[in-house]
Amino acid sequence: MNVFKFAIGQRVMLSMSKEKGEVIGRAEYLERDPLYYVRYVAGDGRQVEEWISGNAIVADDDGNKAAAAA
Repeated sequence: MNVFKFAIGQRVMLSMSKEKGEVIGRAEYLERDPLYYVRYVAGDGRQVEEWISGNAIVADDDGNKAAAAA
């Protein structure tokens, strides 16, 4: 059974801040929802890599379509 909502390399968006990035890692736990290691550009322009709960990110459909077309 695949517990991950997002694939490695998938473009995602932070649901509250709307910052966009890419999933570069995933972690699966016995008694916790999966976490995703996301590389994104913060609102102040810094590149950030951070573990984020799957509940706090959504698929960036525009970014995924652009990557597929390239």
